[in-house]
Amino acid sequence: MTRGSQTSESTHTVAGLDARHLPRHVAIIMDGNGRWARERGLPRARGHEAGTQTVRVITEEAMRLGIRQMTLYTFSVQNWGRPRGEVSGLMRLLRRYLVDERDKLMEHEIRLAAIGRREKLPRRVLRELETTEQLTAGNQRFTLCLALNYGARGEIVDAVRALAADAVAGKLRPERISEKTVSRYLYTAGMPDPDLVIRTAGEMRVSNFLLWQISYAEFYVTPVCWPDFREEEFHEALRAYARRTRTFGLIEKE
Repeated sequence: MTRGSQTSESTHTVAGLDARHLPRHVAIIMDGNGRWARERGLPRARGHEAGTQTVRVITEEAMRLGIRQMTLYTFSVQNWGRPRGEVSGLMRLLRRYLVDERDKLMEHEIRLAAIGRREKLPRRVLRELETTEQLTAGNQRFTLCLALNYGARGEIVDAVRALAADAVAGKLRPERISEKTVSRYLYTAGMPDPDLVIRTAGEMRVSNFLLWQISYAEFYVTPVCWPDFREEEFHEALRAYARRTRTFGLIEKE
């Protein structure tokens, strides 16, 4: 047994997890940063900063457990409607994260990817995003995907436009379009669909996140705000997932 497998086995045992029943891809709606700050009498920016620390902790733990991908709802198309100062602060925080995390991403063999209408991001943010993506493109141990300026309805609209353009150009026959065809035109082309969606801060809605991809995902909602979401809360979500039987619309075998 290699050192790596010993570490993984120990991690699973301590957490009460069975490696055979872990999701391959976890998607997370990171909610509650502002609420966390307000409850402590702090500005909302402090909540977002604390949430960045949670991203580091949960990414490292997911990777240690053998999960292959994590997709984080980082900035939605609706988030542009927040106060200008808060949006500017979020963009500065994102830019700093993309720069500061490069060494760790390379050390742990993590590939950074992004989905969304990235061309709307500030130029300085987009430049650092593209640099980090290119630097980590060859890493294969784990994929960290950030949903930036993302909206699932917009993603589907973009896919339909691209499909229609290819059909008009004669590259695609409409009668041959299948679910697999549509998936290839989404931002997430080539990525596995999420097995588990986690939402923090107790909200019971999808919020325009990966509507196509999460059709058969399991959901786990916790009242814990994202800055307080740590390894034990993550393990509990994974244990809840492991207790469920996924039938994908079929009848469970007796």
